[in-house]
Amino acid sequence: MANKISVLLVDDHAVVRAGYKTYLSLSERIGEIYEADRGETACQIYSRHTPDVVVMDLSMPGLGGLESVRRLLSRHPACRILIFSIHNELVYVTRAIKAGARGYITKNNEPDTLVTAVCAIAEGNTYIDPDLAQQLAVNMAVGQDESYKIKSLSPREFDIFCLLANGLSTREAAEKLCLSYKTVCNHSTAIKEKLGVKTMSEMTLLASRQGIIKSTAA
Repeated sequence: MANKISVLLVDDHAVVRAGYKTYLSLSERIGEIYEADRGETACQIYSRHTPDVVVMDLSMPGLGGLESVRRLLSRHPACRILIFSIHNELVYVTRAIKAGARGYITKNNEPDTLVTAVCAIAEGNTYIDPDLAQQLAVNMAVGQDESYKIKSLSPREFDIFCLLANGLSTREAAEKLCLSYKTVCNHSTAIKEKLGVKTMSEMTLLASRQGIIKSTAA
């Protein structure tokens, strides 16, 4: 039998990690399972154990998922990363793949999908949730006028943009990402310049049009 697949689970919720770990361990294909509660810890654990697949959440304090993907791959180009997120908006999928992730599934998928995706990526393939992959193909064919603006944001700017667009104050965003208030203010200014907006209302409207947040319109 082939060597079993080692996995690093990266999610800031211990209960969630425990659930994923239990389910993965039921598969005879899965071997050692490591855990990390944030990107910084994931980088350290990966350096020590070099697991076959990293299963990464996107919404975490500290580095955040997208920046963690970038940092892991800058240090370990052979790292194979599967994004496993609550977000099913295409902008998250495109940014994750652009950052170098090998796959993307959502936490709304059937549990079997996690094992299927991990095995596919361990074998050197890619895996994107079929529904998301179809939407992504259509989106790439049609194009969206404002998408290029969001693509210009760095991973950290994108994290801050999403939090502010979803109604968090600058101070709340700073606390969630473990950054200083001044740092988030500086990023906020840069974000507005890149997106070509002047107010938070305009930023929120742009985010709504791109599907990053749900419109409250009737």
